[in-house]
Amino acid sequence: MATGYAELLRARHAVRLLTGTLVGRLPNATAHIAIVLFSRAEGASYTLAGVLATVYGLATAVGQPLLGRAVDLYGQLRVMLPAAVVSALGMAAFAALGIEPLPAALAAVLVAGVFTPPLEGGLRALWPSVLRDRRRVHTAYALDSVAQEVMFTVGPLLVTLAVALWSEAGALLVINAVGVLGALSVVVSPPSRAWRSEPREAHWLGALRSSGLLALLGSFLCVGVSLGSITVAAVAYADEVGGGDLVYALIMSGIGFGALVGGLAYGARPWPGGPEGRLRALSGLLALGYLPLALVPGPVAMTVLACGAGLFLAPALTCAFVVVDRHAPSGTVTEAFSWLVTVFGVGAALGTAVVGPAIEWGGSAGGFLVPGAGGLAAFAVLAFTRRALESPARAVPGPAAVGPSPSPQVTGGENDRNGAADPGFRSGHQA
Repeated sequence: MATGYAELLRARHAVRLLTGTLVGRLPNATAHIAIVLFSRAEGASYTLAGVLATVYGLATAVGQPLLGRAVDLYGQLRVMLPAAVVSALGMAAFAALGIEPLPAALAAVLVAGVFTPPLEGGLRALWPSVLRDRRRVHTAYALDSVAQEVMFTVGPLLVTLAVALWSEAGALLVINAVGVLGALSVVVSPPSRAWRSEPREAHWLGALRSSGLLALLGSFLCVGVSLGSITVAAVAYADEVGGGDLVYALIMSGIGFGALVGGLAYGARPWPGGPEGRLRALSGLLALGYLPLALVPGPVAMTVLACGAGLFLAPALTCAFVVVDRHAPSGTVTEAFSWLVTVFGVGAALGTAVVGPAIEWGGSAGGFLVPGAGGLAAFAVLAFTRRALESPARAVPGPAAVGPSPSPQVTGGENDRNGAADPGFRSGHQA
């Protein structure tokens, strides 16, 4: 396992792109808690603070696929850096204005969310040109999933530290300034500057004209419901058994630890068969991992179950990245990955809304039924759309790659099903 990841990180530009993307995504990973803390410090109610954080989340969900399409059309440098700057300026305006006047505060948060750069999709579009080996791309997707889990765990702690060292407004400013520096590091790198999308067919639906991609997005909307609901159910469980924040932290840390172990193990070796069938199996295992949480045993046993619940999350995400790459129509890869980010966020918001009534009906046990139901729904969507998923998009071959010849494992154009050992990985500098 260590050898595979060390080989990946030794690849030229790999560490810079991974680190820069993680740092650039820091504002997005911390925005919800940073906005709530700043709003509360300005005298806002919890309701208003929640509304402001929700506006940011919904704005990000809208902006990601739009900016992703712009990246596919105009390149990463022309879109991502200006977007990162505008987003940071929006958050700076919010820090300067506070919550009054409220329309201006809402507008500032809205701008910050809409212009959040699609670094996540951009990185996944770059991996094939940087690594030029389908096995290492597979490993990179796994490492990307694990890094995402770490970022969303560590990010809120960094906000708390920044508040302690400076202030709530200072935390907003510093984190967004650091995010701009991360985006800058990525977009001025040679792979990002050289990257060009494949030729694309003019179509208003863009990436969404792929039936296979729509099936995948429908499934991961349900996975998002599971993730959004499980956090609220964990709070209810902690309140029921006592222990408060400690019990909640144990459960969420258990899920994160399980995802970390599962993602690293999954990415350390090649897997036989097509990724679509493997994704169905992983989504089924993900649902089976969530269901035992409804037993709500004591805190120690619950933490163990939480580790099992997280075990298949990162592998499912990793496999989903491969499936997105296979089904994105030519010239829409960044947009397609950005749609995955969007449905995940929308699903999480739906899960947060649905789990409340479930907890009122059946306590924390009823709440933990929601992530289990979301996992089963995700599996059902993939099962019922099997035919669409097994017909990856056929793409128009792109221009010749820039730089050294690709590895023998990756040949042909975008979504090439004949020349690649694991069809669907892109060759050259295209994604």
